[in-house]
Amino acid sequence: MESSKDRLLEERKTKLRWWIEKDEDPYSARFGPRHSIEWVRNSHEDLKAGEKRETKVSLAGRIVALRGHGKTSFADLKDRTERIQIYAREDRLKKRYPLFQKLDIGDIIGVKGKVFKTKSGELTVETFDFLLLAKSLRPLPEKWHGLQDVELRYRKRYLDLIANPGVRDIFLQRGAIINTVRNFLNERGFLEVETPMMQPLPGGATARPFRTHHRALNEDLYLRIAPELYLKKLIVGGMEKVYELNRNFRNEGIDRLHNPEFTMLEVYSAYDGYEEMMKLTEELIQWVAKQIKGTLEISYQKERIHLSSPWKRMTFIQALKEIGNLEVNLKNEVEVRAAASEVGLNVEGLTGAQILEHLLDHQVVPKLVQPTFIVDYPVATSPLAKRKKEDPSLVERFEVFMGRQEIGNAYSELNDPIEQRARFAETEAGKGSMDEDFLEALEYGMPPTGGLGIGIDRLVMLLTDSVSIRQVILFPQLKSKSSEEG
Repeated sequence: MESSKDRLLEERKTKLRWWIEKDEDPYSARFGPRHSIEWVRNSHEDLKAGEKRETKVSLAGRIVALRGHGKTSFADLKDRTERIQIYAREDRLKKRYPLFQKLDIGDIIGVKGKVFKTKSGELTVETFDFLLLAKSLRPLPEKWHGLQDVELRYRKRYLDLIANPGVRDIFLQRGAIINTVRNFLNERGFLEVETPMMQPLPGGATARPFRTHHRALNEDLYLRIAPELYLKKLIVGGMEKVYELNRNFRNEGIDRLHNPEFTMLEVYSAYDGYEEMMKLTEELIQWVAKQIKGTLEISYQKERIHLSSPWKRMTFIQALKEIGNLEVNLKNEVEVRAAASEVGLNVEGLTGAQILEHLLDHQVVPKLVQPTFIVDYPVATSPLAKRKKEDPSLVERFEVFMGRQEIGNAYSELNDPIEQRARFAETEAGKGSMDEDFLEALEYGMPPTGGLGIGIDRLVMLLTDSVSIRQVILFPQLKSKSSEEG
């Protein structure tokens, strides 16, 4: 039995053939020059009810509503900026009026006309000519807001963007946030660079990589889990202030804070350390919030976050004790494992360092609403960070949290090649192939350096009040339809 969806599709295909028979191209090559609907609205807002302006305008967009009244028709046209009413009359369009009546919701058209304001005060374009630019063969969902399948909205993001202006606004803000980050760093003398996405060895972070095979080289390569080691090679080469807005790939779990493909900002500054990186982090996030939101007080999931300085600082040990309510000898792995088991963590197969970070994530992070720097981590958690002189069992590292989630991670970078080799050997990653090229670069001498990573997706979540990372990634990774059906 034919479904209503199939019937509507066939009806529109019939209309498509009708347009072709009328010698009308239903997929025109171009339409321009044109004005934005936002510009038309802004430049005609002073019109009084019933007043018309003789200036001609040219618009293009998608029809999102249609209303017919015999010899007159109305349509709502939407472009990337705004929405406006279109008015068509038979005596004005003459032989082209029947064509206008054959338009459907979802069709993309170009319109030429004059702007007036109806007696009820609705800004409207009276059409004296139009062109079909793309015939829509599938009807737009009529009750998109009523759909319960959130996965479908992410899978068909193009429909989500058409139907939900709030979704489009999130991604307009995302673009503005990224531009603001770039401007902030560029103005402070940092150079934006690009490093390889395919790497012979996965390095710069602890994560399971995606592996691929390069046929011409006949060797396996890995999608990067972090650009850190390449960026530090640039510091060795004398590029003292660099940053990269990069795509990273980690073959791990998916949840509201994690997507296998995500965007990170990584910043490296020679002759600085983690203290300077804390200052940079605070200033950067404050600057972005001020530019995007106009305030240093933002709302996230019904909680107020105050970004004004100074941000709270706590050591890793303090945080576990005072916020996590754990009295643990962090150097005793048996005690650490016991403490993790007591709070319900499965520690099987985890190293002592991994358990410590799991304890922080489980006991502390969910309580960190206001901006907080957790500093001075156990050395086992951070093989790329410099030890603290005052206590060599700790490293000069911080993570910054707010809104009950991690936003960034930073070190005073380890620049001693001999210790770096030893630290690699101690880690699980070091049991495989070491990155000899990176170690050789360090042997030429890397100045003291501060490094910083900020999760762009999570920053966008905070500034757009989005609860899931999938809301701020245009095409998040989803299980395939065949997997779901199977």
